[in-house]
Amino acid sequence: MTDLTAVDATIAPAEKPAHRPARPFFSSGPCAKPPVWSADKLSTDSLGRSHRAKIGKSRLGYCIDLMRELLQLPDTHRIGIVPGSDTGAFEMAMWTMLGARPVTTLAWESFGEGWVTDAAKQLKLDPTIIRADYGQLPDLGQVDFSHDVLFTWNGTTSGVRVPNADWIPSTREGLTFADATSAVFAYAIDWTKIDVATFSWQKVLGGEGGHGVLILGPRAVERLETHTPAWPLPKVFRLMAKGKLAEGIFKGETINTPSMLAVEDAIFALEWGKSLGGLDGLIARSNANAAALDRIVEDRDWLDHLAADPATRSTTSVCLTVEGADEAFIKAFAALLEKEGAAYDVAGYRDAPAGLRIWCGATVDTADIEALGPWLDWAYAQTKAAA
Repeated sequence: MTDLTAVDATIAPAEKPAHRPARPFFSSGPCAKPPVWSADKLSTDSLGRSHRAKIGKSRLGYCIDLMRELLQLPDTHRIGIVPGSDTGAFEMAMWTMLGARPVTTLAWESFGEGWVTDAAKQLKLDPTIIRADYGQLPDLGQVDFSHDVLFTWNGTTSGVRVPNADWIPSTREGLTFADATSAVFAYAIDWTKIDVATFSWQKVLGGEGGHGVLILGPRAVERLETHTPAWPLPKVFRLMAKGKLAEGIFKGETINTPSMLAVEDAIFALEWGKSLGGLDGLIARSNANAAALDRIVEDRDWLDHLAADPATRSTTSVCLTVEGADEAFIKAFAALLEKEGAAYDVAGYRDAPAGLRIWCGATVDTADIEALGPWLDWAYAQTKAAA
């Protein structure tokens, strides 16, 4: 391990801070519940009933309507609830729509690399791959939009995001596929530039895992109805019925049995988001949290952002570097915080450079981010002294 025993004047005294974050939930997925959440506040009338019963279809449809409203999604785009979280939704899109055109994949963190692997090794599409190291964004000007283009809007494991959709031309020939799981409800997305988007409730909404959401624009629907993949499709990936889009999927008639408890949990979070003023309110909370964490980083010489450029720095999954730290140091650092009940799940992703990852999405309270700062000082001093 790197020698961390030298005295550093920026480290706070080893005395424990007096105040802990009230909700020390900083995991990047599943993320903190909305601050007003409790299980007894969830509607339970749909539980124990068939999802195909009138009440089940009604609640699934209501969940879809709320997502459309909060995302400010145009009527041209369809929303479906599908199996397998964000991964299932994105793979469903890849397996059903790719193969009609050349493919370009963008990767600057582990989940983008996962889509590279699927395109290259599973579907064997020989994609053009444009990469950047952790903390950096690739040169978006290299992208050939006669290709289908796959990218993550917000790199959950690197803290790097695309700044906006301005780099995507309206006159593109190929489809754009955006893994937007850490981006929706946290950024304003120009949906005219996105043909396919996927996410899960477990990120900015603080929902439960297991279900994904698939958003299709009109060009994606056209692809589905005019292109037959060269490979077999498992049942849970099939979006077509008798040569047409299975429209029921986008009205709450799910491909397989959903968890109505997870749906009710998502509805609660969406209604909470609506009560804040909708998308603008959710974005404002994420931005305030990220700004509070920025101030913590700026005040500490030993802490920095992994994402070098503020213009492409995530305001949800914020990844930090710790001076001189390796994987073992971060593991001990995070374990101390968890033992004290001061912060849970803040170690960086296993494939990312050693560091911290602090979720700053809308379900986190800014006061808890602010209370985290002294605890980071304490844990750093303790871990450094023990190194």
